[in-house]
Amino acid sequence: LQKTPSSFDVSVWEFFWPLITGAALVVARPEGHKDPAYLAGLIQEQGITTVHFVPSMLQMFLEEPSAAGCLGLRRVMCSGEALPDELAQRFRAVLPAELHNLYGPTEASVDVTAGQVTETTDRVSIGRPVWNTRTYVLDAALRPVPPGVAGELYLAGVQLARGYLGRPGLTAERFTADPFGEAG
Repeated sequence: LQKTPSSFDVSVWEFFWPLITGAALVVARPEGHKDPAYLAGLIQEQGITTVHFVPSMLQMFLEEPSAAGCLGLRRVMCSGEALPDELAQRFRAVLPAELHNLYGPTEASVDVTAGQVTETTDRVSIGRPVWNTRTYVLDAALRPVPPGVAGELYLAGVQLARGYLGRPGLTAERFTADPFGEAG
């Protein structure tokens, strides 16, 4: 289901997912992404199997009584905001579909990590790196921290931006060389 305005990066995902998997691309009416009842009806009428929501919109969608009738959904992807544990539990109570949490900061092309949220998931995580992506949790000296120790998330891979347009100082501050990558 393509429902996100094309100025948002998720729209790329919505346009191309069905096309690369051989599915039909259903395009929602303009502003339809803001109407949970309309979306539930469209999902049911068109037999949509995969949809993306930002978590705040997923919350509104699940509050719509007709959302429980979207039994043809196979997978729901969430990104753009943190996915609260309580919302994941509510999702599982309403829909039998798979729930996936995706993460991608502004500095990356759409998503850099993904993970399925299962019934045994106690806490929603950002998942594991997608193809051609590396993730590190590092301390202030750019050393890996042990599991369970707080650190800062560093990303590496071809999908990262090269910097901030017209902001060389901020680019130098925020875009560091991959301490574990090839030299150069």
